[in-house]
Amino acid sequence: MADTFNYRIDHHGSLVRPAGLLTARTAGDPEERAAAELRAVQEAVVLQRGLRSTVVTDGDFPRDDFRGAVLENVSGLRRTDTVGPDGLVRWVAEALPKANGPLVADWAGRLAALTVIAPKVALPSPAYLAATTFEAGLGPTSARELGEALAEIIHAEIELLVSRGVRLIQLDNPLLLGQLATDPASGGALSFADALAVDALATRLDERPEGVRIGVAPGWEAPAAVDRARAERLYTEVPADRWILPFDQGTDAELELVKALPEDLDVCLGVVDATTPELEGIDTVMARIDAAGEFKDIEDAAVSPSRGFADVATRPLLSAEDQRRKLVLVETIARYCWGNEF
Repeated sequence: MADTFNYRIDHHGSLVRPAGLLTARTAGDPEERAAAELRAVQEAVVLQRGLRSTVVTDGDFPRDDFRGAVLENVSGLRRTDTVGPDGLVRWVAEALPKANGPLVADWAGRLAALTVIAPKVALPSPAYLAATTFEAGLGPTSARELGEALAEIIHAEIELLVSRGVRLIQLDNPLLLGQLATDPASGGALSFADALAVDALATRLDERPEGVRIGVAPGWEAPAAVDRARAERLYTEVPADRWILPFDQGTDAELELVKALPEDLDVCLGVVDATTPELEGIDTVMARIDAAGEFKDIEDAAVSPSRGFADVATRPLLSAEDQRRKLVLVETIARYCWGNEF
């Protein structure tokens, strides 16, 4: 029998924001903004239930971008006026961060009250934040020190989320897949070894209640070629239960990422491209999944889009309708793979 806690129909967490929500968030009225966010999240839950998703998220609706769960709720980090090469507004660490209370646990509680479907929370990984916010001479003495402070905050939030009934938590580190290349990309201010050590601090739980999965999304696109040793090191040194991997282009590198995955770990295959409105052919997707099945038991797998649909609130990758069509396709693919076993 399939593992009922693999949450087969998944998505990365961020969804296309409604126009009314964007307007309310820029209007400057805190009460209007809070009401608009709650309405939008309620509508997003209805959407996800209708699409038969096995998890629900708040769509990142209360945040400016996928990093906001941490950046907007800790002291010691400052937003700048510059935009980095990744298109994200740059934040810098002026001191070791301190949490100003729960990061997203309150929103997770609202999700749990709206539906019996398992609430999912996505957080930026501490290694990613440290690698992109550290500036020598400004505050923390090293990126590793900054990363460890962030890991402590995120680890505490994960424990709080689990205690409040959240069963799927995803950490996003868009830099890691580039570092698995045979010619590794820059990891920002953190070395590869330090990045693994920092993210391991956040994901390590002494106990996993039944049905809890801690997942890591190491990037949105596979490198041209994978260094197998580095991939195996990633999977073994960061104690995640689930790896959310891009699997939408049909490349050898995508398959290599699955081959390197230890047998006892779950995989979520990002089988549809979240950046283009054209729908994938089901036969093409199933052929790719069949190829992965030669190396990985598909009973330990799930499917999702390749990345979030709007990791930046004001810069959605698709329209709301195209997003819906992509999520419907993910649900259809799940039924081809597992029937009604979710």
